[in-house]
Amino acid sequence: MASSTELELSVMTAKELTRIVLAKEQLFILDVRNESDFNDWKIEGDSIEIINIPYFDLLDGVDDSLDQIPDGKKVLVVCAKEGSSKFVAEQIIKAGRSNVYYLEGGMKSWSEHLEPVKIGELNRGGSLYQFVRIGKGCLSYMVISNGEAAVIDTLRMTDVFEQIAKEQGAQIKHALDTHLHADHISGGRKLAERTGAAYWLPPKDAEEVTFDYKKLEEGHDITVGSTTIRIQPVYSPGHTIGSTSFIVDDQYLLTGDILFIESIGRPDLAGKAGDWVGDLRETLYSRYKKLSKDLIVLPAHFGKVTELGEGGKVMARLSDLYKNNPGLNIQEEERFRRTVTENLPPQPNSYQEIRQTNMGKLTPSEEEQREMEIGPNRCAVHDK
Repeated sequence: MASSTELELSVMTAKELTRIVLAKEQLFILDVRNESDFNDWKIEGDSIEIINIPYFDLLDGVDDSLDQIPDGKKVLVVCAKEGSSKFVAEQIIKAGRSNVYYLEGGMKSWSEHLEPVKIGELNRGGSLYQFVRIGKGCLSYMVISNGEAAVIDTLRMTDVFEQIAKEQGAQIKHALDTHLHADHISGGRKLAERTGAAYWLPPKDAEEVTFDYKKLEEGHDITVGSTTIRIQPVYSPGHTIGSTSFIVDDQYLLTGDILFIESIGRPDLAGKAGDWVGDLRETLYSRYKKLSKDLIVLPAHFGKVTELGEGGKVMARLSDLYKNNPGLNIQEEERFRRTVTENLPPQPNSYQEIRQTNMGKLTPSEEEQREMEIGPNRCAVHDK
């Protein structure tokens, strides 16, 4: 075995970790955050093995914990911001272990990383990208055609969208939100200000906003690339009263937080579950059923890594969801009501403050925004 002086501590970025997760490569993670934070939210993957030993239990050394850490495997130490994991990783190196990494920027960087994934080519020319925020389960989209682009459900890390548009030689003309988000801070308005794009929001969700916006309404199609690609709004309330889906290029159904791959949207994040449950059922069991079953569903979130398909794509055919999604197969109306209003997962972290921020009523600093968004999204009924 090499001496500890010959061993070096390595750093792993959130992007590198994402590639490992998507490639289903084996990785052992030692998470040194406190137990409650770990139980609330952790890094997951098909080939990820993870344990939690709080940092304060390791301050006097790692020797007593080495039997829990495999020798010969790639080991990643993770904490909230970076410092604690770096210290612990160094102790493991000093104990003679090799192939040890710490996560650069900690769970904060994991929460903010966006991975662009190309969904496919569009019928009338152009392409559609999905942006996977793997650490939080958020999904954004970019439609590109003939030198123009539209971004849907933009996240606050807008640099990634601008970079992809630049690489594709496209100018961002539209930023659209399917609804007023409660689990993350929208980057739509910020992106519009930076690029000169129009910012679109459903008016029924925008009654309290403090800024100007374009009204996103059914019957008013949006075109990208000199009328090449049509984004067709479909009013689909239930998660919020204004929730609006999009049919893109007659191929894709962008469902926002109404319909996910393994669950359905919850109606309680604005405190109006009783009022909106009927709208949710009407959207899922009537409005969507009138659409083509061949549409490919692209949601605004995923709840579990099992929803990540090839290359990280989160997508499914609408007909398959009507067969397999439990939220679409509750025939009794009263049972449906109970399912979407009772025994729900905990509400997202700081969701009220996030809603206020997305209305323009709060203007938190960048660091405050990071803190508000820490944790899973919990927008789905079945995300326990």
